Amino acid sequence: MHDKEVDGTSVHEGDRPPSRFKASGPRRRHLAAHGLVAAWVVLALLAASVQQTLPAGRWLAVHLFLVGAATTAVVVWSEHFAVAMLHARLPDRRWSNTRLAAVNLGAVGVLTGMWADRPLLLGAGSALLIAAITAHLVVLVRLGRGALGGRLAPIADYYRAAAAALIVGAVLGWLLATGRGGPQHYAGLKLAHVHATLLGWIGLPVLGTLFMLWPTVLGVRMAERTTVLARRVLILTGGGLLIAVAGLAAGWRPGAVAGVAGYAAGVALAARLLARTVRRRPAISAAAAWTLAAALGWMLAGVVADLVLLAVRPLDALRDTGALLPVLLVGLVAQVLIGALTYLLPIVLATGPKERAALRAVLERAWVPRLVLLNLGVALLALPLPAPAGTVGAVSAGAGAAAFLALVVSVLLRSGRGLLRDAGEEAAAAARRPALWGTAAGAVVIVLAVLVANSGGDTGGGTTNAAGTAGPGAGTTRTVAVTLADMRIRPARIEVAAGTALRLKVTNTDTQRHDLKIEDGPATPMLGRHDTRVLDLGPVTADREAWCTLPGHRAAGMTMDIVVKDGTTGGGHAGHTTAATADEDGGGPDLSADFSTGFRARAADLAPVPGGTVHKVELRAVQRTVEVAPGVRQRMWTFGGTAPGPTLHGRVGDVFEVTLVNDDAAMGHGIDFHAGSLAPDRPMRTLRPGERLVYRFRAERAGAWLYHCSTAPMLQHLGNGMYGAVVIDPPGLAKADHTYVLVSSQLYLGTPGSTAQVAKMRRNTPDAWVFNGVAGQYAQRPLKVRAGDRARFWVVAAGPSDGIAFHIVGTVFDTVYKEGAYLLQPDAAGGSQVLDLAPAQGGFVETTFPEAGHYAFVDHDMRHAEAGAHGTVEVTD
Repeated sequence: MHDKEVDGTSVHEGDRPPSRFKASGPRRRHLAAHGLVAAWVVLALLAASVQQTLPAGRWLAVHLFLVGAATTAVVVWSEHFAVAMLHARLPDRRWSNTRLAAVNLGAVGVLTGMWADRPLLLGAGSALLIAAITAHLVVLVRLGRGALGGRLAPIADYYRAAAAALIVGAVLGWLLATGRGGPQHYAGLKLAHVHATLLGWIGLPVLGTLFMLWPTVLGVRMAERTTVLARRVLILTGGGLLIAVAGLAAGWRPGAVAGVAGYAAGVALAARLLARTVRRRPAISAAAAWTLAAALGWMLAGVVADLVLLAVRPLDALRDTGALLPVLLVGLVAQVLIGALTYLLPIVLATGPKERAALRAVLERAWVPRLVLLNLGVALLALPLPAPAGTVGAVSAGAGAAAFLALVVSVLLRSGRGLLRDAGEEAAAAARRPALWGTAAGAVVIVLAVLVANSGGDTGGGTTNAAGTAGPGAGTTRTVAVTLADMRIRPARIEVAAGTALRLKVTNTDTQRHDLKIEDGPATPMLGRHDTRVLDLGPVTADREAWCTLPGHRAAGMTMDIVVKDGTTGGGHAGHTTAATADEDGGGPDLSADFSTGFRARAADLAPVPGGTVHKVELRAVQRTVEVAPGVRQRMWTFGGTAPGPTLHGRVGDVFEVTLVNDDAAMGHGIDFHAGSLAPDRPMRTLRPGERLVYRFRAERAGAWLYHCSTAPMLQHLGNGMYGAVVIDPPGLAKADHTYVLVSSQLYLGTPGSTAQVAKMRRNTPDAWVFNGVAGQYAQRPLKVRAGDRARFWVVAAGPSDGIAFHIVGTVFDTVYKEGAYLLQPDAAGGSQVLDLAPAQGGFVETTFPEAGHYAFVDHDMRHAEAGAHGTVEVTD
């Protein structure tokens, strides 16, 4: 047995019979497989061409290309190359065909289930796909047992690692699609899914195959150190990918950056090795060589850009690969498929050198302009250029890919006709025909599945239910502003009177694209950041649901309810249009937006007790316009210009002398300190504009106390910001490393004292729940401590109508002090998870943060937490 050169690659002559790749069975299988790849690519191009009008069209195009075309191609060619490089026996053909069929059926189930929102179909498709890839991994492992091996045997490890990456990516995709990962983990899981599939399932086989395919295409011998360096590259890329995916899924950016850096180092090492094999002699296929070189270049550029983005931007701001998508999908994946097929299809499909040359000539027609068009398109799509440039790039890349696809179809048809002519007997020819018919039938089945999945949605204009039906809202038109951001639709609920003509002004303020689909009604196209569309629903007479159609977003919580009520629409008159914002509907402000320039979060630190035992304070009742949520400014009634007012701090026995001045020219105000005991007649009386009084009380008892305006109606005065806290330390209170004060309250937007605002207060339907007067301020401006520090959190529930269940995620309270008494102290065996306070109650909890990280604190009534009553403690080493 000896070695010989076959297309530039050293193989054992005795282990590869000349008829191996000429036999009709393997040829039919490869022909059918490439027919399936072509069918998937055609569907992806169709979805991409209509993505603006097709629900989730962009997502569908990407996944048709990756889950369908790329997965089918990788399964077929990784087995093909593993056999060749390990010098192993071909796996049982029937077993291989079964796995390939399972991969495609699983892909159809996954895509149809996600797009049509059929959880059972999605689960079945995911299970089938994972099972098929697991079986593929088992086959790749078994091929190495007892095989002759050779210099290229380590390349099979790339295919095994890739199969493991796809299994992980499929599980992550299932978590995203079903919402099982939770909206708080969506960004990290999505990035982990993208990296596992693109850099793992696609990237690793590309690198491994290029070690063999690149010198073969060039017609040169492999570099001497290829085997050693291939192992090093796999350690860098595979290990780096494992770290990156784990870091992204856990939301740990340093780990993600380190992992992608390792992957980038591996790609750079591979590129350097392959560049050294270039020689000044004509390549066997110049078209394949230049295309593969361009693909490797885009791969390196994409991974480096990915590394930079991960290093400089928070994971929540990335969401997905963004502008890197065309680089990875078209620049890398599409070009690798084009380059590999250009070289390999003639070898697999031809029966001899003459036919091989003829097929290769067909595939290389006009390869230079096609290559230029495709790579120009990738550059225009990836660079931050105006929108018209992206459109030109999409057309350019699409033209280059479509031209090659037409050539592939031509070659497949030509080879199929030759396959039928090879047989001398009609019976043999009849036995071969199912491969061609199977290819066509597979494409038809996939097309029908896509059409069925799309048949359940109406993407046209507005529809009405029983239009013209009389109801309390008949003749009234209502416009509601709707925002899409942070995996939420705001408002989450809209109530309208029956018969009201409803219009939704939908704006996406998120970094990723979203749309809005109305049940049995219209839908927006996919909206980029700051894009706005208006949906006209017509008269609404029945409840409806609305959601984002992107797979996984509905399951993660991007839904909205439109509820028909029997009462009349407040403030509207028949025949007139009433403009309502999300705030007026109780949906609340957009907490994912940015605060205004110059905004400063209220300091939560409790100031030390002033010197002496008598504390003199002046409070002025005054109206102020302040920022109460990201980008939302509201007129508030305040003590001292802030809502809540200043926190007073003292010890048991201290005297507080508070001078109240009413600087509000519009109305009277008073004050009530719960920390003092005295007859309310004179000190709590209402002051007319310009009046003042001195309120003097002694703090006889320790605790966290509320003070608020004493003027009726108190619901409005508290609801518009006239409240604050008094903290009286218990005797012997130990010093903590950090002491914070958090006053919880409800936020009612709108004109203070207006009919609409007062109605919300009476219904107890605030627009947000807040800490220290501003919704979500400590989520964007975290409190900062160090690991091991003891932190004390004083909490006062100002209401006016709701209490609080204060909780810090990731910690256990070892000290609980509520309403003047210790419920738990550090030397006790037990722990506490929540400080529960009714309106006007107060207390404190203490905890020690065990390690660095981000600890969310919330009102554990999740309606309140998700509507603003949340923040973050950032703990550093």
